[in-house]
Amino acid sequence: MATASDSLVWELVKKSNCFLIKQFGNSNAKVQFSKEPNNLYNVHSYKYSGLANKKTVTVQPAADKEMTVVLSTTKTKKQNNPAAFSHKTVMRKEFRKMAKAVKNQVSDNYYRPDLTKPALARLSAVHRSLRVAKSGVKKKNRQ
Repeated sequence: MATASDSLVWELVKKSNCFLIKQFGNSNAKVQFSKEPNNLYNVHSYKYSGLANKKTVTVQPAADKEMTVVLSTTKTKKQNNPAAFSHKTVMRKEFRKMAKAVKNQVSDNYYRPDLTKPALARLSAVHRSLRVAKSGVKKKNRQ
């Protein structure tokens, strides 16, 4: 079974799909977001689409462990086999080493160099959300 081209899939999916969210921004400007998996910025566009592109990148927090991040990339040869469709890498290191690993996997490996900056931005946001706020003595306001 041959898979359809990326541009054909995008033409079929771009007007309406179950992941599309249309909202009105300032005044009458319509903003389109997407909840689809493998979309780094959650923006409805061909570049970031997880449905239309064969090569996608995802950075998400791990489900069970603290301070662990999962980097997931899709395998282009396994498009018809959902069980072996994605390659997941679990990272438990400090932030700088995780950022270097993401950069190496995405751009230096010639996978999707255009997604390096969005992947690092998503890694930063996920890592920031996993950090626990420091608990200690709260300072009182002087009045």
